[in-house]
Amino acid sequence: MCKGETDKKGAPERSQDYLLNEVVISSKRDYSSENNVDDLELPLFDFGTIVTATDNFANENKLGQGGFGCVYKGRLIEGQEIAVKRLSKNSGQGIEEFKNEVRLIARLQHRNLVRLLGWCVERDEKMLIYEYMENRSLDAVIFSQSRSSLLNWPRRFNIICGIARGLLYLHQDSRFRIIHRDLKASNVLLDGEMNPKISDFGMARIFGGDQTEVNTKRVVGTYGYMSPEYAMDGLFSVKSDVFSFGVLLLEIVSGKKNKGFYHSNSELNLLGHAWRLWREGKGLELIDQSVGESYSPNEVLRCIQVALLCVQERAEDRPTMASAVLMLSSESAAMPQPKKPGFCLGRNPIESSSSSSKQDESYSVNQVTVTALHPR
Repeated sequence: MCKGETDKKGAPERSQDYLLNEVVISSKRDYSSENNVDDLELPLFDFGTIVTATDNFANENKLGQGGFGCVYKGRLIEGQEIAVKRLSKNSGQGIEEFKNEVRLIARLQHRNLVRLLGWCVERDEKMLIYEYMENRSLDAVIFSQSRSSLLNWPRRFNIICGIARGLLYLHQDSRFRIIHRDLKASNVLLDGEMNPKISDFGMARIFGGDQTEVNTKRVVGTYGYMSPEYAMDGLFSVKSDVFSFGVLLLEIVSGKKNKGFYHSNSELNLLGHAWRLWREGKGLELIDQSVGESYSPNEVLRCIQVALLCVQERAEDRPTMASAVLMLSSESAAMPQPKKPGFCLGRNPIESSSSSSKQDESYSVNQVTVTALHPR
């Protein structure tokens, strides 16, 4: 439960020392391949400092709320604005995800990844302190009738390219190959200039140098962004993130959510709707009307084609993020024609009318149930 009031805390107890040791020891174990592994150089904030900065977690400072708990805006004594992610005691995002985020994001430095400034642990309180992002999350803008017009096409294209570069860094250019596993509009934050930064690394996983995919019995993520092989069989890889990126790209272009999308004539989700328009040569009909007329048709069509390549049903058909970045940034880059997307719901006269279904009763840590998925 998110409540503004809180009891006055005393000195940090043993739980704080235990968690600190756990994070550092686990960090050394995870990154033992490094020549020089230092302890985390991440500030541990005093609880009283955070209480003061957020005016005792006042409701007027609340920026958002999710299954993990609440996020509050704060201001440190020296004037720096911060965002405080306060994990709920009943959060599905538990201690392992908290430690995972601290260990991972503290070592990641990229202009398109949100910056973790520190953390705070005291008794049963667990908090992460981030840089404050003036325009909050992407979903609060692109899916809002009143705010979506703030994102003209140049801004949307900049957001698309920024997210792509951030994912490329995670997959290839950082010291460790990292799979995010929960890329979605609400996990992309926007700064004052509408530059995107990927956030929430609680579900992220590190891959070894020779690993290409991993099987898990605990499927986590958000319905609508999960790749078929991950949702159905628990297989995740860099191509799982690529699928999520493709969904997100189509959402940015169209201003529509994939989850819950309904097209009265075709009964398709957003992926199926985009696929149909593309096959009929009507790709530009997908663009969000709030963008207006000031856009490059070739640029929009290139984005849609890249998105459809990313959401192809078979993981091996999807491009790497390096290829996606190249295709987005170059008008002359060779681009194959996409094959049918995964999770193309409904009856599509363009394709076969046959379909299959499979129940998956796995639960997301975001408290989203993955159920009744119908791959086509």
